Amino acid sequence: MSIAYSNYQSGFANEFATEVLPGVLPEGRNSPQRVAYGLYAEQLSGTAFTAPRHANRRSWLYRIRPAVVHGAFKLLDQARFHNRFDETPTSPNQLRWDPFPLPTAATDFIDGLFTIAGNGGAAAQAGVGIHIYAANRSMQGRFFYDADAELLIVPQQGRLRIATELGVLEIEPQEVALIPRGIRFRVELPDAAQGSASAAGAGSAGAAGEARGYVCENFGSSLRLPDLGPIGSNGLANARDFLTPVAAYEDVDGNFELVAKFQGVLWSASIDHSPLDVVGWHGNHAPCKYDLRRFNTIGSISYDHPDPSLFTVLTSPSDTPGTANMDFAIFPPRWLIAENTFRPPWFHRNIASEFMGLVHGAYDAKAGGFVPGGASLHNCMSGHGPDAASFDKASAVDTTRPDHIVDTMAFMFETRAVIHPTRQALDAPQLQADYQDCWRGLKKHFDPSRKTP
Repeated sequence: MSIAYSNYQSGFANEFATEVLPGVLPEGRNSPQRVAYGLYAEQLSGTAFTAPRHANRRSWLYRIRPAVVHGAFKLLDQARFHNRFDETPTSPNQLRWDPFPLPTAATDFIDGLFTIAGNGGAAAQAGVGIHIYAANRSMQGRFFYDADAELLIVPQQGRLRIATELGVLEIEPQEVALIPRGIRFRVELPDAAQGSASAAGAGSAGAAGEARGYVCENFGSSLRLPDLGPIGSNGLANARDFLTPVAAYEDVDGNFELVAKFQGVLWSASIDHSPLDVVGWHGNHAPCKYDLRRFNTIGSISYDHPDPSLFTVLTSPSDTPGTANMDFAIFPPRWLIAENTFRPPWFHRNIASEFMGLVHGAYDAKAGGFVPGGASLHNCMSGHGPDAASFDKASAVDTTRPDHIVDTMAFMFETRAVIHPTRQALDAPQLQADYQDCWRGLKKHFDPSRKTP
């Protein structure tokens, strides 16, 4: 299976066309269902048929067997990966977790998913699920699709090779992959493999390796590039940097497993062939990857710290204009040059709720306790901001000199709804019991006789 990419176009709405064999894709007045090579035509719709053209997502797939060919689904026990966000009362406390451990037993991407928090769900068609994955082996003889949501995968450690129906994506830490709702795929750990895999990779074994990262399930409207407003035509994430795979197919028979996530529950069915058998496709309901290091960061060149919305890579709009179902924002390397001001994020309370993770390096608003692979959750109207050590350091900085923040990559899933931590996340030993202590050192400086800052 080859790996090659095409560029996504502005707004994620343009059409892509890719084929492995010449003549797979119908041309001219030929019906999409008059297919060469004895293939089947199948349409995969990611939005309502009548969604506006600019928002409509669908792809025509030309495949060896249609997706309907598999055994009956039965419930699958993977109790750690779920959408049960009402198991326990949600407190207003600020929460922070240490990195979750890597597995010691053989664990693939699906078995290694652990739900941290979320809101809404598939039935509501709104909200998010937030998960950690930790794996040490490739998916062997099994494939997965999520009927509930699209998946934003954010690696923190180890590379992933994601073989999808529409082609192959390879991502590493500081890159992300976006897998649309319903797309079938298999996750391999290329750093763990010893030698080359089989043509299908479906039954190949790999040596022990490790990968860890974050996954956001988006139950709402599909993620897209945010409007730039007064920024103009350039800046933030550029459409040309989003890469979609070219067609690559597997024609392999065997005894495999197809895992589906449907209405918050995992299901398993037998399948006697690789479902990654699409020989050509055209449309815009397609997976893609993006290198976060290509983000064109916009910042203040006079005073004050900008709102985090200025760091938005992708947004899932809600039914309320200007209010997102979910925003994916990052905090990459950047220059801080604002003068006569406080440069790190100010202390704040939001109507929105924020889940943060750290992929690489250190975060400039926390002196310690927030490390790569860890996470924090600051819910609606819960106060947060720099810890005492970061505040003292930033307050003493000479702001006539620029500060170059390097060697960092933090991110945030921000939602309009409260993010409810799961019982297992609250019971996890990685939950820091003393997180609030990081602000205890903030001293009283008030002096009514001193007017100057």
